[in-house]
Amino acid sequence: MQAAVFRVLPVFLFLGCVVAVAIGLLVIGRILNPRRPGRVKRMPYESGMDPVHDTRRRFDVRFQLVAIAFLVFDVELLFLYPWAVTLHRERAEPASVVPAGVAVATPRPAEATPAAEPSSRPAPASPSRPAPGSLAFAGGIVFLGLLTAGFVYDWRKGIFQWR
Repeated sequence: MQAAVFRVLPVFLFLGCVVAVAIGLLVIGRILNPRRPGRVKRMPYESGMDPVHDTRRRFDVRFQLVAIAFLVFDVELLFLYPWAVTLHRERAEPASVVPAGVAVATPRPAEATPAAEPSSRPAPASPSRPAPGSLAFAGGIVFLGLLTAGFVYDWRKGIFQWR
């Protein structure tokens, strides 16, 4: 019983210190906070500039279009990295990819193999099945083609041009 308490004691000490520091910082900030309210302190903050318009005014739609284009191409990079890693692994280790339903023959020692038995080497890949990495490569190329078409469409619509 005492051994279990001594194992958990450092965790409780750490949690107690965390709570004490958090509460102490809040109390010190409340005590040392200068209380000088003014008109400038009550103004809404806009990037260090004085607000000149109403906060509910409408923005030009180009801000949203550029933001969406940025997100599309940012997400493109998120998809391309795992695709490239997977493609590299498939090309580096093609023997490790075994299609479903195919039995893998294990070679026997040379002295136990009778002379009349056929070779236990795996059969060559059938011509109807593509190489292991080619489908992943083709999928990535189609993905890049669609994103390039989207980029050209955005460019022709003029979302990258400012007035």
